Amino acid sequence: MSTPSVKLSLSTPVVITVPGASAAWEQDASIEDLAQIAETADRLGYHHLNCSEHIALPAVERQRRGMRYWDPLATLGYLAARTQRIRLATNVLVLAYHHPLEIAKRYGTLDKLSNGRLILGVGVGSLKAEFDLLGAPFDDRGPRGDDALRALRASLSVSEPAYHGEFYSFDGMVVDPCAVQAHVPIWIGGRTLRSLRRAVTLADGWSPFNVTLQQSREWLGRFELPAGFEVVLPPPAPLDPINDPERTREILADTAAHGATTVTTWFTHTSVQHYLENLHALAELHPPGGVA
Repeated sequence: MSTPSVKLSLSTPVVITVPGASAAWEQDASIEDLAQIAETADRLGYHHLNCSEHIALPAVERQRRGMRYWDPLATLGYLAARTQRIRLATNVLVLAYHHPLEIAKRYGTLDKLSNGRLILGVGVGSLKAEFDLLGAPFDDRGPRGDDALRALRASLSVSEPAYHGEFYSFDGMVVDPCAVQAHVPIWIGGRTLRSLRRAVTLADGWSPFNVTLQQSREWLGRFELPAGFEVVLPPPAPLDPINDPERTREILADTAAHGATTVTTWFTHTSVQHYLENLHALAELHPPGGVA
């Protein structure tokens, strides 16, 4: 069973540690371990790697969300210098934590220094304690996020952007550098039907979390997806391309059959070397770039 069209990406290890999902070795991993993973995925042709954003989390969330989240701008900026082709995805930035022009400037700079490899994954957020800490408005985060998305689309690749919306309004300002891609891909994260609706109407892709494959397929069936729309789904179980290649092929095919255009891969692994071996084994089973 093969799925030549689906692309493969990394649920990047090390940059977050979540109880029950992260391996013990990740806790003390070095930046060189992470760079080696990124360089290997780059050489093998994986589509993108990702990095999530949390500023500070309540200690009571330790068992549910984990505590370690590397800053995506610093992390992806470093990995951009260590790689050549692999795309760099924020998964996700919380829109309410930043002014749209702040995102356009910081991540437009990342797009420039990476030669156009940015994928801007964003979401409206759900952790009220973090919103309160930052003084970010929580109750209207949905409509505010929609306005931020429109403002971002108007400003990401424009050195003198202009936008006038419900929450954000600006013109006569210069943002230099700006993104070098004429159209930076914007993907929406989330775990609700509303996040998919937001993605279909205001963005270029959907990258949900904690949504089953069955639920994803049912929701996707409610919309006419635009041409080129990306659906980024994780498989329901860790892949084991070394010991169970046939089952790995089946899982990839099933994830694609539920609507994925890109599969966010994850493995059971015991060391950085074991992780690298999984990357190689999976690339031998399936073209990571989605080309047969």
